[in-house]
Amino acid sequence: MNTRIFALLAALSTSIIYGVSFTIAKDVMPQYVKPYGFIVLRVFGAMLLFWFISLFGKKEKIDKKDYPKIAIAAFFGVAFNMLTFFKGLTYTSPITAASIMVTAPILVLILSYFMLKEKIETKKLIGVVIGMIGAIVLITYGHSGGNNSNAIFGNFLVFVNALSFATYMVLAKKLTKKYHPFTFVKWLYTFGFIMVLPFGLSQVSEIQWETINDTIMWKIGFVVFFTTFITYLFNLLAIDKLKPTTVSVFIYVQPIVATIYALSQGKDSLNVIKVSATLVIFLGVSMVTKPLSNLKKFKDKHLSKKQESISS
Repeated sequence: MNTRIFALLAALSTSIIYGVSFTIAKDVMPQYVKPYGFIVLRVFGAMLLFWFISLFGKKEKIDKKDYPKIAIAAFFGVAFNMLTFFKGLTYTSPITAASIMVTAPILVLILSYFMLKEKIETKKLIGVVIGMIGAIVLITYGHSGGNNSNAIFGNFLVFVNALSFATYMVLAKKLTKKYHPFTFVKWLYTFGFIMVLPFGLSQVSEIQWETINDTIMWKIGFVVFFTTFITYLFNLLAIDKLKPTTVSVFIYVQPIVATIYALSQGKDSLNVIKVSATLVIFLGVSMVTKPLSNLKKFKDKHLSKKQESISS
């Protein structure tokens, strides 16, 4: 099979796995496993898998000065990220959660501006504003009704999770270039496990394993193995073989898959606000992730050469 086609399938599979995971994880929590206990199981299982696979990768040591950096990345990319997401998912719906997560590229752009001093084009700035308007509407009014008075708080926690993950992506940028992915991720999840253990250990001890049927056990295993481990490996392949702009397009697949799966399982419902706000977010993200036009690239290149000739 052509490597590009395989990479496209990997990117698509990642989005599909993420899309169905919103409903699958919610089926487990909080009836069978409380959210923080579920996080401990997920991070512990993923940590073991990443350490195992690192045995087959490049052997390298981490510089002592980088351990604190990896620990900070683990806080935002594993601990705080998952704690807010799983807690938020217990209050909100799978479709709303998946739609809010689409704001990640917008948040990465904003954080890159403040943390890395990267410039934001006017068009992308407009996209940020549009996308954030959609996110605010979805957080505030995008619940499915019913008696869940904590839906807004749940939506907010999912948004905080997206912000935390975006922070991790900015912080980990240099580290992922310096170290082999298997080396980096095994330490990332090791630090993450240490951080989440105090929050979820008591909830793990409360799990009544004898009451958990085979279906729920499969769903727990799915989140640990596929949503955490396999998606990371597929993402590595996709990023290695495809352009970032191509990979970013697949983020739109997640809420679509989440919607189809949640509706097919009778776990969620649609309303005008959910659909409208999600489309607004899609518009904002498309403006943020769309690459420079050929004309703009030509002008920038021409201007750069002109400035070089003047300075010389």
